[in-house]
Amino acid sequence: QVPLVESGGGLVRAGGSLRLSCAASGHLFSAYALAWFRQAPGKEREFVATTGHNAGSTAYADSVKGRFTISLDSAKNSIDLQMDNLTPDDTAVYYCTVSPSMTSGYNIWGQGTQVTVSA
Repeated sequence: QVPLVESGGGLVRAGGSLRLSCAASGHLFSAYALAWFRQAPGKEREFVATTGHNAGSTAYADSVKGRFTISLDSAKNSIDLQMDNLTPDDTAVYYCTVSPSMTSGYNIWGQGTQVTVSA
């Protein structure tokens, strides 16, 4: 069973919206931290947003703050990323990841989903 499975990527015009979802299997949904990263062509993988099950555990990269919203859906065991007002700079492969404990770091990753934003 694949532990993390992303969906919802696609092609959208600048200014549009997409919603990514990451289905987490088993106990992974109860992880200490759950996050989204992205990797654009020719660039390093970068942090996008993170959240957890405790209040105040949500944080965003400056580049997406105010445009992206990360949330947890306990009914579906999913980590969702609502992306609004997209720009071509948001074009990347988006990865879902979890940090099972405070000290483990993000060590379980999904396969990624492509997001392409046209001008």
